[in-house]
Amino acid sequence: MPEMNMPMPGASPSPGAMGNMKGMENMSTTESMNMGPLMVMRGDEMAVRIGDSEANVMDLGQMGSGTSWQPDTSPSYMMDKQAGDWLLMFHYNAIVGVNAQGGPRGVTKFESANWFMPMAFHKLGKGTVQLRGMFSFEPLTFARGGSPLLFQTGETFKGQPLIDRQHPHDLFMELSAQYTMALGERGTWFAYFGYPGEPALGPVAFMHRASASENPSATLAHHLQDSSHISFGVLTTGFSYRWFKLEGSIFNGREPDENRYNFDAHKWNSRSARLSFAPNRNWTAQISYGFLRSPENQEPDVDVGRATASIQYNKPFQRGNWASAFVWGRNHVSSSGEHQNLNGYTAESTVNFRDKNYFYTRLELVDKDDLLRPTDRAKLGITQNHPSFRIGAYTFGGARDIWNTDKLSMAIGSDLTFYAKPSVLDQFYGNHPISWRLFLRIRPAKMKMGSMHGMHGNMGAPQKPPANP
Repeated sequence: MPEMNMPMPGASPSPGAMGNMKGMENMSTTESMNMGPLMVMRGDEMAVRIGDSEANVMDLGQMGSGTSWQPDTSPSYMMDKQAGDWLLMFHYNAIVGVNAQGGPRGVTKFESANWFMPMAFHKLGKGTVQLRGMFSFEPLTFARGGSPLLFQTGETFKGQPLIDRQHPHDLFMELSAQYTMALGERGTWFAYFGYPGEPALGPVAFMHRASASENPSATLAHHLQDSSHISFGVLTTGFSYRWFKLEGSIFNGREPDENRYNFDAHKWNSRSARLSFAPNRNWTAQISYGFLRSPENQEPDVDVGRATASIQYNKPFQRGNWASAFVWGRNHVSSSGEHQNLNGYTAESTVNFRDKNYFYTRLELVDKDDLLRPTDRAKLGITQNHPSFRIGAYTFGGARDIWNTDKLSMAIGSDLTFYAKPSVLDQFYGNHPISWRLFLRIRPAKMKMGSMHGMHGNMGAPQKPPANP
């Protein structure tokens, strides 16, 4: 996304433009074609014009969560409509099914992870404004205390730290505005404001990465890599030039509170910076660092320095694509003169083949320091408040589309997760816990040249090639 696998919009040409469609199908990726006041077709990809510029555009496939980048060629799932001078889009994703976590601490729940994203683009002065919202009903569709997930930690429920649970996302995940202005044919300046929003810190958030598009589970390393994707107060500005983007943010670093329906108010006393690099259409990479002042409600005296690095790759091929990501994140935790480093390593991949079939995997190694409650530590004779354990989680799954139209895609899927852990945790988690999921996934159809909806514009002769990569 904008925070999801950012979908590229499609369009239906007007009857008078139908004669140009055949030529468009053979258009090279370096050519562009007008599709209205905002939309530009670049080969088989969509882009939004920046102001009146003919050459400087924002590639929709490259837009990730917040202001992050992912590969231009990432698959896109979106509904769209041209309404006068506005380009309107809508993305949603709903995953409904059985979540069965194994071992003594595991439970089984019927639940739904979901989000809904309206977006709008409009030319304003010499630039283009983007408005974006993101909402989730997870406070209603998750079990009280969150979705069961072995070895997950982060945030609280009833004043107690969540353990072996993934917290629900807030009803209001993002309400943001971004203004982008062209600087010549190869550069841009932009400013982004969100309340809530996502600062320039970390990779594309896990639920929006193409490499995790079919996986219904959160990453165990979420709070070491991309947990700041919902921050109640963000201001980001930066510049891009060709393959590079440099940006910085000031923001509220406190995690959302237990009231999932309100707007939190805290000081904007955290900051971050990120450098992104996109050498070609299939690759992106980023490095970032952020200082988060008092991110956890229960430990207001604890500050975190977060460093992240990631690489994302997407390879389109006939009737499918292969998307992968490698993400590292480290929290340097400081409290009362004590320091601790926690690392999280994530490798994930999704391959879509023969249109309707998906295979996915996620492999993680994560340092966890909040798995044991005081009574657990006493039972083991551990005197540390936050003993750290290296956890491995290895997920393998698949999905298949069972009903596709030009507007809707529905799939059924399932996966298994195996774990590695220190033997000292066996009495709490069992020797070899295994978790599984069975789910139904619903989202808009994948955007294709032959199935574009709602766009009524000038699809005339190709324009000069955009200078941006």
